[in-house]
Amino acid sequence: MAPSVQDLAVPAAVLGAGVALVLIRRFYFHPGICRSQRGMAGKTVLITGANCGIGKATALELARRRARVIMACRDPQKGRQAAADIRKHTADGELVVKQLDLASLASVRQFSEEILKEEPQLDVLINNAGVFQTPFLTTEDGFELQFGVNHMGHFLLTNLLQDLLKRSAPSRVVVLSSQLYRRGKIDFHNLNGEIYYDRAAGYANSKLANNLFTRELARQLEGTGVTVNSVSPGMVWTNLGRHVHHPLWKKVLFAPLAMFLLGTPWEGAQTVLYAAVAEELDGVTGRYFRQCKESPLDPAATDEGVAKKLWEVSEKLVGLDLQ
Repeated sequence: MAPSVQDLAVPAAVLGAGVALVLIRRFYFHPGICRSQRGMAGKTVLITGANCGIGKATALELARRRARVIMACRDPQKGRQAAADIRKHTADGELVVKQLDLASLASVRQFSEEILKEEPQLDVLINNAGVFQTPFLTTEDGFELQFGVNHMGHFLLTNLLQDLLKRSAPSRVVVLSSQLYRRGKIDFHNLNGEIYYDRAAGYANSKLANNLFTRELARQLEGTGVTVNSVSPGMVWTNLGRHVHHPLWKKVLFAPLAMFLLGTPWEGAQTVLYAAVAEELDGVTGRYFRQCKESPLDPAATDEGVAKKLWEVSEKLVGLDLQ
């Protein structure tokens, strides 16, 4: 007996849903692949937050390209373990683990002093470390944690290493942002969540700040041989979401779907790697990349007036205006 239409309906629906998910994964969530084969022998790359997730995956790929990789980690023990893990996959390159806590301006300054004293060159700076949707917490210096780590810590670090980057030109700065920047807003009366705080909005605001910082830094460094670009690594399964807690039923219901749709750290590292090494990006600056190709920014991220004001405010907050 031939199967009825009703008998075929459920399998057809399941098949259709499966195909739809594959297409969504392939064309929307997939972060792209870095096709550049450029080697990095003789180059020094500094990666913040290199002990896990995208930072660790990026460190592995750059080590494979024979780079000297400085793994800047808040917890040196975890950094050393990450380096040992990387060594299980490649003997190439050089791995240097150093302590850096982006939630402490004193730590950023001490780290930068050590880098300037010990490193004759810095070819690529990758501002990767970040926190995501934390409850309201403040850094050692009183900044709201997401704004303080994702923007302020990297703002100070990049500025303190700017002269070394210039001396090493052609060099690159890669800033990790997120498509969630589109939900962000720079409210100069509430930068630290002192009036109101929403953890999701706080993250989006910090990612918008990353893009505005990228644009303004690229403008200031034009003609120096230092390029600055921001990237979205895509939606990746890492421990970045450790502060987000869902009811058990949601975890059970949505975890399989999330595991299918979210990329791996290796996939998330691809656009970062692309911005760090790709030959076609030599001299390209002030752009935003996702899925290993340039992506247009929303007007909020290209507002020169807001970018300049954010820069000036950030300078004062970290004390650079006094130097």
